[in-house]
Amino acid sequence: MKKIIITVVGKDRVGIIAKVCTYLSEAQINILDITQTIVSDMFNMMVIADMEKSGKPFDVIADELKALGDEMGLRILAQKEEIFTEMHRI
Repeated sequence: MKKIIITVVGKDRVGIIAKVCTYLSEAQINILDITQTIVSDMFNMMVIADMEKSGKPFDVIADELKALGDEMGLRILAQKEEIFTEMHRI
């Protein structure tokens, strides 16, 4: 399994989850876990996904998700699970 962590942050609006999930589906990236909250009109989402079956390299996925976020006025960041885990280790 090649897990990635995707975070999405920005002003809430209709269609954020749909657009991100559509991208992941089209890229053959399986969502393993997803959580989202809205705090004071700010949207926050974290997705744990498996990109093992995707034909795209991680760098392309990260760039395309960032571009999708830019297009929607959001910040979308994709990180490899091992890097995310090391960054958040106490």
